[in-house]
Amino acid sequence: MTRGYWEFRSKGGTFRIVPSNGRFHFFFEEENLGSYHSAVAALNDLLGGYTYYPSARGLPFEVPEWTFVRTG
Repeated sequence: MTRGYWEFRSKGGTFRIVPSNGRFHFFFEEENLGSYHSAVAALNDLLGGYTYYPSARGLPFEVPEWTFVRTG
């Protein structure tokens, strides 16, 4: 299994979707903005305006369009 997280660097800061313990956590910089059942659900909440975030303008709409950063 490949370990890592999805990342998008915007002019305003870095967004990340990080899998942990069967959940997907959405981060802006170092702030955890929520825990979701899938990476798609995290991104949908961000793009739909259902969670606090600085600005979703210019963010890719699909998780595969984000950069996957391998870890471990």
